[in-house]
Amino acid sequence: MATPSFQGVIPYLAMAGRTREACDFYIAAFAADMVEQTPHPDDTPGIMHAQVFINGGALMMTDHGGTNPDGSPGKSIETGFGHLQLVVEDGQRWWDRAVAAGCTVLEPFQHQFWGDDWGMLQDPFGLHWAVLQPGQA
Repeated sequence: MATPSFQGVIPYLAMAGRTREACDFYIAAFAADMVEQTPHPDDTPGIMHAQVFINGGALMMTDHGGTNPDGSPGKSIETGFGHLQLVVEDGQRWWDRAVAAGCTVLEPFQHQFWGDDWGMLQDPFGLHWAVLQPGQA
């Protein structure tokens, strides 16, 4: 396997309950390498986060869609396709620049229970962007 990359923009797809199936398909169809499949921490059915590498690039997925797993309206993934993810070392700088340029805050950039700093923005064109700064190992 080529060295995986978190550079560039990473598609983060909302698979509406089909993440496990999609991972299996991408492994068969595109020789994807499975990196992780993380279940929801509260025993909600499905996959909270999955990640594969295809041809050296990252693809991330979640079972969330336009609604939360309990059927209530989605809070941060409302576009149906998911969002675009930036994994950066200096998340606050990226966040502040995007907000200053006109992005709307959907979820504040802050420390998350899984150990990273993360937040969600919407650009003026309706696309959702996540900024993630990996936590210290």
